Amino acid sequence: MLVNLKEILADAKEKKYAVGAFNCPNLESLRAILSAAEEMNAPVILNHAEIHDVLIPIEIIGPLMVEYAKKAKVPVCVNLDHGTSFEMCMKAVRLGFSSVMFDASGAPYEENVARTQEMVHICHAVNVSVEAELGHIFVSENGVGESPKKIETHENSDVSKMYTDPDMAKDFVERTGVDALAIAFGTAHGIYTVKPVLDLDRITAIKNKVDIPFVMHGGSGLTEEEFRGAIRNGIAKINYYTYMTIAGAKAVQERLSPKAAGDPVFFHDISLWATEAMKENVKEAIRIFSMR
Repeated sequence: MLVNLKEILADAKEKKYAVGAFNCPNLESLRAILSAAEEMNAPVILNHAEIHDVLIPIEIIGPLMVEYAKKAKVPVCVNLDHGTSFEMCMKAVRLGFSSVMFDASGAPYEENVARTQEMVHICHAVNVSVEAELGHIFVSENGVGESPKKIETHENSDVSKMYTDPDMAKDFVERTGVDALAIAFGTAHGIYTVKPVLDLDRITAIKNKVDIPFVMHGGSGLTEEEFRGAIRNGIAKINYYTYMTIAGAKAVQERLSPKAAGDPVFFHDISLWATEAMKENVKEAIRIFSMR
């Protein structure tokens, strides 16, 4: 059942759990995510990250995501993740995506507000939800646009200046009308080189200023209790990808390693091994996020 982000997060916010948003840059991950969600009887968000267009264009994977979502037995939101341009977001809307995460967080504040206002105005007119980002979410070793060295200096630098400011968040939400806000409180995209320092009280401080669902980007590598702590403080959507795809690759490596040289290996078997492993990883993430 295809729903938009506002619908899928309303129940999560009310009942204090989080919905997992999983990237699916191929058919294997798409099938793994939806199979896991249906087995767990849990709502789920399918993400197409703009940076994954080099792996598979949105024109190819997007219609599959929408079609699978419509036929799913659980509520499914189809979301463009980190859409950085007006053109990319409109492409997602035209393909039937029910949500766009418009990311102008790298622009000056007033420009971020103005561009996000425009996106909200257009998307809401066609019942598409909008998520935006405020603050700086770090990118670690296998991320894009930021070096591992910068992440390694987390604990020795004043990173709090990069975290989302509660008063600014209130102003931003009131002026833009976004449906969800990705906030920065110490997490990082990709594989961590050192343990991140999370400011969970920052979530509460923002929540005291503005009452909409908050989003955690860069949650890979956190402990179960850190995830649950963030959810208790107000996180309602968690983006998750890195460790899911690692699980798929690891399963393939383990299945291939015992084979003798010359033994036949069929690509469809590799695909099935990876899909099953990713499904189990997603099921565990859903268990944690749903506070079960």
